Formats: sequence, structure tokens, C-alpha cells
Amino acid sequence: MQKIPSVDLRDFLSEDPIRKQKFVNEIGKAYSDIGFVALKGHFLDDQLVEDLYREVKNFFSLPLEAKSKYEIPGIGGQRGYVSFGKEHAKGRSAGDLKEFWHFGQYVEKDSKYAAEYPNNVEVTEFPKFNTIGKEAYQMLEKTGIYVLRALALYLGLDEFYFDKYAHEGNSILRPIHYPPITDEPKDAVRAAAHGDINLITLLMGAQGKGLQVQNHNGEWIDAMAEPEELMINVGDMLSRHTNNKLKSTIHQVVNPPRELWGTSRYSIPFFMHPVSDMPLNCLESCIDENHPKLYDDITAGDFLYERLVDLGLIKK
Repeated sequence: MQKIPSVDLRDFLSEDPIRKQKFVNEIGKAYSDIGFVALKGHFLDDQLVEDLYREVKNFFSLPLEAKSKYEIPGIGGQRGYVSFGKEHAKGRSAGDLKEFWHFGQYVEKDSKYAAEYPNNVEVTEFPKFNTIGKEAYQMLEKTGIYVLRALALYLGLDEFYFDKYAHEGNSILRPIHYPPITDEPKDAVRAAAHGDINLITLLMGAQGKGLQVQNHNGEWIDAMAEPEELMINVGDMLSRHTNNKLKSTIHQVVNPPRELWGTSRYSIPFFMHPVSDMPLNCLESCIDENHPKLYDDITAGDFLYERLVDLGLIKK
């Protein structure tokens, strides 16, 4: 496969069962073949996207001293600011050439998960930063829930199977700034080859070159969305839960050509996580003689902890 398939969520949301099934078939096939789709018809409107990018660029333009006061120790980078080069891909030691921010889940005080999730960090310099971030978080989460409903039907499960795990899930909205490259990188790229940890990732800002996906032949192909599309891929949790029926695909963000080193790049992925007590045990419907069980049983919370250690965000 040399091109990322495109699907339209409005087919799934329609009252037409034929269109709905068409969406289920298309996204299921894409996630079985390569693990990525470009999705139009989502719940983010153009104004919200424009406002979010404005606030994100404003924040990352602050001096490092101002940004650093939002870097919270002891929480594995799960909220607030994470400075340049702190995160690296699993199996690598060179830090990625990026800095980023984390918005996390919004739960009521009486939620069973309230004590588990750190509070979101308020940026005082830009009053709209947090309100616009929260709105974008909730619209991406809403989009993700419908994608998971389509995947549940593709897997032969109840349509709402994932709802109880996605509701109040440990999802993260991550605005990323890849600063201009000023020196020849020795062994670092903007984001080294990796698979995502979570159920699915919804990515804003994949209109320009940079994001690449590895197909089954080991070839790197450019993953570029149209301006109105989100790029959505399968994460390792969903791949594990489906015994690799739905594929988590290795991807990377490569450094630009030298003539573009002086430019920043921004992207905003939404990492859709379930609640920590979701069992990621391989689904029985995805196991047979030709597809033996590949993974040990584990909860989403334990799997996440292991991976944050691998990424260098939590020190053992």
C-alpha cells in the first residue's frame, strides 16, 4: 500500500445502514492492512482548529524560563509542559527534537478516577489556552468514540463495547512544537520510529511532509492528510487487544530538508486511552488455529506504566 485510505465519518453517522456498513468495512480494512486512515467529517470545526493553533504557537513562543514553570515533576510528563529532548522512542537513547504540552482527562470530583489523574495545568499568560484546549480535547474524544464504535462492529462486538472504557479514559491531547534545527543532528530526528501506546491516535497537522508510515514491505510512505482531515491510527493497546487483527503501524516524523531547517513544525495528536482497569486481554473472537494468542493478559494501566518507563518519562 502506497497511500493512506480516506474515510468519511458522516457515512457512519448517517441514518442509512448501507452507508454505515460501508464506513465499518472501509475503516476495518484500512486498519487491518496498514493501521492508518485519513478521516473527514469529524467534530472539529475550522475555527476551533485555527484558535487552538494560535494558542499553541503563542505558548511555545514564550521564553524557556516561562515555559519551564509549567513542567511538573513526579508525574511522568502526563500534564503540562515537557521540555525539548526529554522523550525518546522505545529502544533509543537520543531525545526527540521536540517540546510539547499535555492536556488530560476532565473528570468530576466524585469520579472513581479523580484521584488517579493529575490536574490539568493552567497557563496564566494566555487565558484562552486552557478553554480552547479543553474544547478541542472533548471534540476529538467524541470523534474517537464513534471510530471505536465502528471498529467494535467490524470486530463482531456490540457497537458500544468500547464506550465504558473510553468514558473518563486516560486520554491525552498533545500539542507538539518541533523547533527550527540549528545544528547538524547527530542521531536525533523530530520523532523517531515508534508505535503509539494507546487505543487510537487522532492527529491534527499532518498536512505537510514529515510524518511517514512503514507499510508491510518495510517501505516508508508519506502520510499526508487534506486540510479538513484527521490522520487516525491504531495504537499498541488496540493491536494487542485484537491479537494484531488491527495493526499498530510504526511511524516517524523525519527531519525536513536542510533548506527548511529554519522553520518550526507543529502537530497536535490526541492519544485516546481507556480507563486504567480495562483488560487488554486478546479478544476470543480474534484467536483461532491460524491466529494463536500472541500476548499475555495485562491491564491498560500496567501496560501504560511499562511504556512510559521505556520512553524515559518515568524513571524506575
